[in-house]
Parts: sequence; C-alpha cells; structure tokens
Amino acid sequence: MGAGAHPVDTGGYESTVERTLSRLRRIDSRPDPAVAAPPPQAPGSPLTLADLYRDHRMRLVRLAVLLVDEPATAEDVVQEAFAGLHRHWAGLRDEAAAVGYLRTAVVNGSRSVLRRRRTAREYVAPHQVNARSAESLAMLSAEHQAVVDALATLPPRQREVLVLRYYGGLSEAEIAEAAGITRGTVKSTASRALDAVARVMAERSGGR
Repeated sequence: MGAGAHPVDTGGYESTVERTLSRLRRIDSRPDPAVAAPPPQAPGSPLTLADLYRDHRMRLVRLAVLLVDEPATAEDVVQEAFAGLHRHWAGLRDEAAAVGYLRTAVVNGSRSVLRRRRTAREYVAPHQVNARSAESLAMLSAEHQAVVDALATLPPRQREVLVLRYYGGLSEAEIAEAAGITRGTVKSTASRALDAVARVMAERSGGR
C-alpha cells in the first residue's frame, strides 16, 4: 500500500463477490430449452463417459471461461480435460472421482493457457471481461458486472480460488484438491484475492 493510501474494507466486497458468482451459477445452471432432456438413467446402470460429458461439460466450460476469459479457449481446455479422463477412465472409482479429476484438469489447463500467454507476451488483461454470454451479463446489475471485470485483473491462483469457491460452490477441501494447494493456502489466497478485488472496485468507483 502506498503512502497516504487508505485501507479498504473488504467485508462488503466479499458479499458482493459471493452474490455475483452465485448469481452467475444459478443463471448458468438453468436448463437450455433448446436441448432435449436426457432419458432417465436406469437404476444400477454403470456411469459412462458420455453421461459425464452430457451432465458436466457446459458447467465446466463456464468455469473455464471465468478463468481464461475466452469462450473458445475454455472449450479447448474442457475438451482436453475429457480426453484425459478417457485415458484414465479405468482408474477412477466413481462419478465423484471423475468430476474431481475434470475440475483439476480444467484448473491446470487454464493455468497452462495463461502461462503461454505470458510467455508469448501476447496477453493483456481486458478492460471488460468478454467471458460471460450476453444473456448472463444482461441479467446482472452494474455492480455485479464490475465484480466480473475485477476478477480478470487477479493473478491466476487468486482468481481460481474465488471462482471455485463462489461460482463452483466448492468446499475448502475440494478447492485445495482441484488447485493442488493446501487448505491453509486456500484461506490465505481467498483473503488476498478479496482484498485485491475490493481495491480494484474502489479505485474504479473513484473511492466511493
């Protein structure tokens, strides 16, 4: 913090981040009326890779979009995650293990994308995130859209933790597993990320 800078109270911003990403999760979880509902799965029938792809692909794409900003890149990250799941299918115990594998693969794939951008010196954080669909953004208030913009300015790990926590709805233990960090690191990273979001939003609102 520079000389003369005033501390920013992150409490209100934390609730705004939580409300914003929870709202996006609810919007994105609505069934697409253009897609026919899948037939009910027979009791006791084995879970297939096609079942997981149908049930979880779009949710994972939306998660990846919040991490890498670009829908096309997010699609590629998720496709690669499912390709890896196919290669490891025999070693997974159940649906929970498979979904955990996919989440971790999406986080790691998103990190790789961001590393390549930095290495190539091609990536500049956008002034306005193009990550969300027009429909999703239209259903958010200006304050909530400002949160999505502020998330784009965070370092990758900080953004991962907030997105997994508030958009993904994951527990600390699940975030730690997906991000490959300890639960203590999850807590400290979330705190730093919320502080950073608060400062960005305060600066952009002129300190109001």
